[in-house]
Amino acid sequence: MTFEQDKFIYDHILVRFGELSTKGKNKRDFIKRLLTNVKNALRDYDKLTYERTHDRLYIMLNGEDHEEVAKHLQQVFGISSFSFALKVDTDIEAIKQTSLKLAQQSDAKTFKIQARRSFKQFPMISDEINRAVAGEILRNTDLKVNVKQPDLLIQIELHQYATYIMTDKIKGNGGYPVGVGGKALVMLSGGIDSPVACYLAMKRGISIECIHYASPPYTSQAAQDKVLELARIIAPYQGHIRLHIVPFTDLQLAIYQNCDESYAITIMRRMMYRLAQKVAEKQGCLAIVNGESIGQVASQTLESMQTINCVTDMPVIRPVACLDKLEIIDISKKIGTYDVSIQPFEDCCTIFTPKNPVTKPTRKRAERLESRFDFEKLLDECIENMESINIYPKKSITEDVEDIF
Repeated sequence: MTFEQDKFIYDHILVRFGELSTKGKNKRDFIKRLLTNVKNALRDYDKLTYERTHDRLYIMLNGEDHEEVAKHLQQVFGISSFSFALKVDTDIEAIKQTSLKLAQQSDAKTFKIQARRSFKQFPMISDEINRAVAGEILRNTDLKVNVKQPDLLIQIELHQYATYIMTDKIKGNGGYPVGVGGKALVMLSGGIDSPVACYLAMKRGISIECIHYASPPYTSQAAQDKVLELARIIAPYQGHIRLHIVPFTDLQLAIYQNCDESYAITIMRRMMYRLAQKVAEKQGCLAIVNGESIGQVASQTLESMQTINCVTDMPVIRPVACLDKLEIIDISKKIGTYDVSIQPFEDCCTIFTPKNPVTKPTRKRAERLESRFDFEKLLDECIENMESINIYPKKSITEDVEDIF
């Protein structure tokens, strides 16, 4: 079909829930949350109206551009797939004529009809509907039937009061609607891994806030702007991102002044976890999320993780822990963060990298080094001077977005 024909003909988008169907009695709450998230994602399209059923969401386009709407739907978690659709009366002649029109406007050479009849009182079973519609197309076009690999698949969903006829099935993001899994705090650096961790956490229904550790003047404003841009790129997946920027300079300098160089990264990460827990508790987050990948650097060996993790009693989720670097890069390219992440601006984890960081640190040794200075006071100062920013996908979206936190 040509673009203009597409724009003219479709009046609905039919949304399928996918994984939500496994949630039993919680399904209603999940669908309600999904509808809220869809409305937030499509808030700039004020002509749209919505109808929710137990297994589908119907979006009435009312003249809006279905291709533009589709771009935003593909960023909403909880959607298995969606299709552009025409709504017609549940009448075999209306179904046949509309399906014929779709076939005539197509450049396809082969087709298949796939009917799904939920209204069991309709006088024809699904196979009879398939045959009747296919016969109409065969009599009036040069198209041939191919049930295995058709160029054009016409799907018909027949209900009591309306029937929806579709020719496309567009893959959604899957997962659970953001917000149904509680809220977590993500440790967001300027690297490749942590934005991917954000994305994967949101895909499991977790709404997120982010914390970033800045060490001016050793880290530049450009490095902070890079993190803001990363947050802006991932913001559409949940509406907006609340980013907490923690001034880390004094604490980081104290670590390097009082601790052995080989343990500096270990102690620094322990302090980051302590700060993350304080912010998480303040913001009502139930877990900490980060982009650690096992064995990738010295602070991400299992021994290091154990020594670092023990300073918090909050759950720590590591979505990319068992992915290799190429897999993480592939996801970062998919979600659009890769090109920003590789910009050469140093963060606080790289500015004072020791030559020989310990790969098997012990808790006892870390605690003995920390006892050399009053880190609790420095932690409190970090929290007191923390800056919190709400980041939206684009400037036209303001604070009246319905809050999913």
